[in-house]
Amino acid sequence: MRTTLDIPENLFNEAKALMRFKSKTDVMIHALTEYIRRKKLDELTEIKEPIELDIDVAKQRRRSSQKA
Repeated sequence: MRTTLDIPENLFNEAKALMRFKSKTDVMIHALTEYIRRKKLDELTEIKEPIELDIDVAKQRRRSSQKA
């Protein structure tokens, strides 16, 4: 998708230097991907209910020690 953006040059150049990308497209793709990843992590950390896992730790430990 082609688009025109009005981004402060100093802000963009700093991001580009920190990311060490040469193309403007790569900078924008990385920035958007990272933003989405962080928002999803924030959503996960907001889960207040404990997650129940049906794992028998003792059984897993026995299985691990038998392989060695």
